[in-house]
Amino acid sequence: MPLFIEACTDNLDCSVGKKRLLLKLGVSFFLFGLINNVLYVIILSAALDLVPPSTPKGIIAFCNIAPALIVKLGWPYFLKGRIRYARRIIGCCMLSFIGMLFVALHESLFSRLLGICLASFSSGLGEMTFLQLSTTYSRSAGGRSVGYFASGTGAAGIVGAFMWWELRGLGVRTGVGISAVLPFILPLAYFLLLPRPAAFMHQSSSASYTLIPADDHATEIDGDLSAEDDLECRVESKVTVALSATDKWRLVKPMLLKYMLPLFCVYTFEYTINQGVAPTLLYPVPSHGLISKIIHSVRDYYPLWQLVYQTTVFFSRSSISLGLKTLPAHLLPAPAIIQFVILLILVFESAVGLLPEDRAGGSIFLVFVLISIEGICGGLAYVNVFYRINQEQPDPSSVHNPELTKQEREFKIGSIGFADSSGILLASILAVPTELELCRVQVARGKYLCRGL
Repeated sequence: MPLFIEACTDNLDCSVGKKRLLLKLGVSFFLFGLINNVLYVIILSAALDLVPPSTPKGIIAFCNIAPALIVKLGWPYFLKGRIRYARRIIGCCMLSFIGMLFVALHESLFSRLLGICLASFSSGLGEMTFLQLSTTYSRSAGGRSVGYFASGTGAAGIVGAFMWWELRGLGVRTGVGISAVLPFILPLAYFLLLPRPAAFMHQSSSASYTLIPADDHATEIDGDLSAEDDLECRVESKVTVALSATDKWRLVKPMLLKYMLPLFCVYTFEYTINQGVAPTLLYPVPSHGLISKIIHSVRDYYPLWQLVYQTTVFFSRSSISLGLKTLPAHLLPAPAIIQFVILLILVFESAVGLLPEDRAGGSIFLVFVLISIEGICGGLAYVNVFYRINQEQPDPSSVHNPELTKQEREFKIGSIGFADSSGILLASILAVPTELELCRVQVARGKYLCRGL
């Protein structure tokens, strides 16, 4: 059934209508980021409850990231043609739902790991899909979409950890079972809340009516196309347009050093800190001061560092949605460089100690500050890299073919995802020997706290 969109004739009406559209766009993409990533966090938070005590918890982290890496590495490069967003989102919802049911209803290790793999596959595909969806809007709206999506992914770290803290008392079957319904928010937001790309195309000073198909989401109109280009695109869509392997390599090559390497390094360094170094940043339990109200045992330090990290990641990933300026393109490598320095400092603090043993309060404050900066750098790298890709101008060779331009934009932002996932996977490999060696060094200098965990 067709819809008729009337262009605004009153500036006030235009302003109110535009704000309402932008609000719906922002809420939609925030929910996409939040729900798509929250199951990942819940699974990691529930790792101790999901597997037997004798099973290495690293297997949960591996199953939670490897399928997502496979999706991000293979999906954009091997599949061709137009993206059917509605089908993908429904598919992601069902995969996540089934995966979480496997975890909730089965007690065998194999079944639970299979469920985690399904949820991870869905999360990887979902993240790529929603970032690609942002390119179907005008560059202004698309930039906002990336900002709010990144903010949602940052919020997932806090919301997921808090949710499991509240649900774990119900047991794995009930707690994970309740969280299994969360993915249904994705198609609901997509079909009922998300404004169509065409809504951001028709802004004119004179009143006019434009015929827009009601199944606009299914036809996937690119927000940067004019009404005439859209009509031409739909007529030409009968002719198959798809990027070749040569086209994809041509698009990827300039992004390797500019975007992929900084993102890969950021995730390698920060997850090496989180998984390999942070578990060894332990100090005697404080007996006075504010920190004594938070730390009641040595085991409380690691959750504290994770909370600090997740909170700062949320705020830094929300920088664009909060209206802060983006990083200049030449500063995109800066977060990775800063994180490498932080990694070295924290390794030295864990192994040797920067301050005397009797000044544990100063060491705790130093670690708090450094992990805060780590989280800020990680969040800034993520949101700014994807924002920059979203805002890039189309290739001059394809600018006269709207469908090809659309597919190029979708491919470019979708092809970046494997950089962060491969960084996390490498960090998970490095983290185990790093933690063991740092603990060995601490014991050698008479600090036995890591042995008591």
